Amino acid sequence: MNIQSFQRPAASSMLLANPVVAVLRADHAREYAPVIEALVEGGVRSIELTLSTNGVFDHLGELIGQFEHAAEIGLGTITSLDEAEQALDLGAAFLVTPTTQLDVIAAAVGRGIPVFPGGLTPTELASGWQAGATAVKLFPASVVGSDYIAALRGPFPDIQVVPSGGIDIAAAPKWIAAGALAVSLGGPLIKDAFKGGDLVALTERALHVSELVAEALAAKGRS
Repeated sequence: MNIQSFQRPAASSMLLANPVVAVLRADHAREYAPVIEALVEGGVRSIELTLSTNGVFDHLGELIGQFEHAAEIGLGTITSLDEAEQALDLGAAFLVTPTTQLDVIAAAVGRGIPVFPGGLTPTELASGWQAGATAVKLFPASVVGSDYIAALRGPFPDIQVVPSGGIDIAAAPKWIAAGALAVSLGGPLIKDAFKGGDLVALTERALHVSELVAEALAAKGRS
């Protein structure tokens, strides 16, 4: 795809205001709503539903409508163009892929929808960025650490990065300070919420990480 022909989809105002993406995996998508509500109460408003959860396509439109003004609902673990097109047709606010898939990036860019393709090596990440990604998903981020962002920006000074995989709440502000557009959190944030865990505790964790990244953003602004 010739990126010169397209406008790179921008990150949403919700994500820029609180740069945390909550990654949700459950046995079935009917379990999502209470967990999303708890996250939103804690200030985390960018929600990635995963296709590894049963029934996601069946419930996606309903969830988007339910949280229309409170959260942005995107779809992750996209592994084919057909999945991407279906997600876009249902109104997904953004797409996330585990690998660098140029056809999926092109589909999202063509509709002006933010897309975050996964990669680890400089070749993979640069390919996604040059194809028009809103930001590239660095996965698994814990393998390389936050200094990797600075290393990438040597040859690719404009690249935007969202680290994902193995990041806990305490590490989130370090990634923001290193220049990440946002951080993607799964298990360390969600914990046992889909196994009968305390949703009030989930809201408290969401509030905590929201405060930590806000402090990191403020510190960057002062530097």
